[in-house]
Amino acid sequence: MENKPETKGSLVSSIESIGRKAFNPDGDDGARSEGQRELSQLLSRSGTSSLIAALNALIKPDRVPRWLKLHLMDLLTLMPQRQDGVRATIEFVFASHPSSTVKTSEAAAPQKQGANITLEALKMATGLLAVPPASVEADKWFSGISPQLLELLDGKEGADLVKAAAYIIGYGILGRKQFGAPGSPGWRVFAEPMVAVINPSLSTQNPASETLVFSAGPDAVVDLQREPVVVQPDELALALRRLTALLNAHPNPGLTGRLLAPLLLPLWTLSSWPETDEACLEQFCKPAKTLLQIYLKISGSTDKYSLIVNNLLCNGRDLSDDAHWTYEGSEKPSITVKRHRGTSAALVPELNWSSLETKSKAFIELLQTTASESDTSKLFLQLFEHSFKHQKRADGIQVKMELGGEEDPALRIVQSKVLQTMLDKIPDRLIADSKGMLEFSERILTDFCISPGNVDSASVALSLVNIVITAPSFQKTGADGKLLDSIEASLDKITKENHRDLSQTARNLSLVLRYRDEVDDPSERPTAPTDRQVEDRKTYNLALSYITQADSPPPVRSEGLNIISGLIRSSSSILDIQGVVVLLSSLLAEEEDYINLRVMKLFVQLAGKHPKSVVKELLERYVDANEEANVDTRLRFGEAILQVIQRLGDTFAGEIASQAAESLLSIAGRRGHRPKTEEKQAREERLRERQNRAAKTAWGGQVPDLSDEMVAEEQQTEEEKKRDEILSQILQGWESKRGSEDVRMRSSALSIFLVGLETNIAGIGATLVEGSVDLCVNILTMESEMEKAILRRAAIVLILTFVKALADAREQRRRLGFGLADASREHILQILEYVAQTDNDGLVQQHAQDVVESLRNWQVTAMLPEAQGDAGPAFTRIAGLEVNLPKLEDQGVRRPKPLIEEIE
Repeated sequence: MENKPETKGSLVSSIESIGRKAFNPDGDDGARSEGQRELSQLLSRSGTSSLIAALNALIKPDRVPRWLKLHLMDLLTLMPQRQDGVRATIEFVFASHPSSTVKTSEAAAPQKQGANITLEALKMATGLLAVPPASVEADKWFSGISPQLLELLDGKEGADLVKAAAYIIGYGILGRKQFGAPGSPGWRVFAEPMVAVINPSLSTQNPASETLVFSAGPDAVVDLQREPVVVQPDELALALRRLTALLNAHPNPGLTGRLLAPLLLPLWTLSSWPETDEACLEQFCKPAKTLLQIYLKISGSTDKYSLIVNNLLCNGRDLSDDAHWTYEGSEKPSITVKRHRGTSAALVPELNWSSLETKSKAFIELLQTTASESDTSKLFLQLFEHSFKHQKRADGIQVKMELGGEEDPALRIVQSKVLQTMLDKIPDRLIADSKGMLEFSERILTDFCISPGNVDSASVALSLVNIVITAPSFQKTGADGKLLDSIEASLDKITKENHRDLSQTARNLSLVLRYRDEVDDPSERPTAPTDRQVEDRKTYNLALSYITQADSPPPVRSEGLNIISGLIRSSSSILDIQGVVVLLSSLLAEEEDYINLRVMKLFVQLAGKHPKSVVKELLERYVDANEEANVDTRLRFGEAILQVIQRLGDTFAGEIASQAAESLLSIAGRRGHRPKTEEKQAREERLRERQNRAAKTAWGGQVPDLSDEMVAEEQQTEEEKKRDEILSQILQGWESKRGSEDVRMRSSALSIFLVGLETNIAGIGATLVEGSVDLCVNILTMESEMEKAILRRAAIVLILTFVKALADAREQRRRLGFGLADASREHILQILEYVAQTDNDGLVQQHAQDVVESLRNWQVTAMLPEAQGDAGPAFTRIAGLEVNLPKLEDQGVRRPKPLIEEIE
């Protein structure tokens, strides 16, 4: 609990009075020293949250002298360095940021009442914490805040603060090149403690290669045969949890790749750890498997899977590295990292058949969950070709000395085992690269026909040919004719040679290949897709699986959106436009900032190619005729509509513009009625009344307010109480009453409509533009309540936008087909002048004055004739002054210096 000896008002006055004494440039040194001592004592006994609020109140403009304000700002910037300064700073920003002051029931998951976490507030908090002040070195600053941020990342303070800490660390610190690059201050403080625990080779201290130093008492016994432990099990488990939380809370694909790339083999070792109990599985194996799947789904390639195969039995480190550490089991059982004194060659694990079987199955499961069919097929061909080369050397067909000596025979056994397991477990996933598989099989069969020695290779090649040609998608007419002719010739030769089982198999395959296209009815045979369509279809299905799988981690879902974005950019023909639009709408309805921002960008991308489908879907979700979404969700769709309109530009016209304008004006109008919302409000009101009656009965009278807000209210000044009362009234008034449309939605609709006016006023049409101006005038005259100030602001800005659009059209000599008549202009001027004098909102008054000035300026401009081409000024005389004189240069006469003459 914080020590709060003083109320906020008294704390502000105390800091101000003592601060004036401590930093007064005109005071004597003794008084300043005494004041600084008193200020230090005051700060030490005051709570961090109270200090932040008090210092923010004191640094407001014209509150204190500049010399004192500078010192107070320095104190404020150092508040995060206090023991609880990070959380206090975050909560202060969330509680005071304008975007956070929404109705609690409308928030997705408020951390505490009155302080909803929004992306705008989170960005502000990140700016305060992630950038060190100029007076503090980056290493010292990050070292001061890292224990607090990492503690929040552990999740003990709630899921919302986990997301906040992950955003600050991932985007604000590690996401900046200045602080997040390997070796930089932010990397050393935040990233290295996590990744170096999992992979000690990444430590800048490099404990795995340091000279061993033992310290013991005179009677102590040191066991030199026991290998020292570098990382304890608890440290390893904590690093895995924190890394998972950091990458999942606010996914950053670039950061995910940078953090997990050097952890590929350690994560593989932990995820496939054999013979473990449930506790070890939960602490180490499952988190490591999740991280490994995230990385491979985002950055997976054939080379990375091949690296795992080459190190299938490793204990954490690459077998080709010189690192002297390994993962080892402990007594609990759990997993530790131990440092070894011997050579790296001594750390190579022995070939254990039981372990090889377990690891092979685990690798195949990893392929099934993370690898695409294309990567799986390429890996299979790579391994098989590698194995085939060794077999050729063994048979004496090819003799070649390799640099560095012969390859490890244990590795060949591991690769062969993985190869066989792939054939047994996932044969259907091996034909993605059917052309490459046929080419490889053709080479094997051709070599076998020339020198029939290795029967096993020929048998596997025949199996590959069988898998490809019996697949439903295979069509002989769409394949390479020369390649198939070569394979048929090899099959005929093997058939005639009578090679036991091979001959019969070759005969059967030859018949299937010869009559493959005649088995199916030509009229029912589908048109063979192009290679690009095949690849795009696989890519699209992969993206959908990433996005829609229930257990898909946030970084993987983000990668799925990136894949769809690439397909949109390439104008892929396999995209189901309506399906993609519906999918994006369902994602935008979720309360995830990282998803919402990416989805809006995809809507903008898609609108460039399919504007009607996109605009129709967004408008339906924004209008929400079935009353299924809350205000926050509808506002997100409104933001997407705004961005789409800006993207369409001059093409925002015709049916699209009319449909959008009509929907927006229907929401902005006063006649909107939402019966389901009205029924819900009535039920909530009856429930509150029953609860209040029950509480009064239990208390025997009025129920006392014992909430934290009541305690805080007692510590507020009269001015703050009055301000909070007004804000409370405004926030309550925003919610729809008696089933009417929410004020925030109406304001949003007007704001989006005025963006349409700015984008292409001619495309909307005279009728709808006139209706929008009339609506705004009615709002200004009939809806003067305090809580509807945001609606009146939007109405005035729309009128200003309308006037500006008329002026721009006149300047660009564009014919809109409509304008502003004198009578209408005078009517609007009268209303705005009245609003500028009487409205209860200062910003509305200021907006009204600006629009009045713009209307008068436009009125003067409209009196002048329009300019014609490059003819110069549109007027030639003002009160006897000749303006548009003939150009003397055109007549060969030198222009004289200008003269100023007085005219009677």
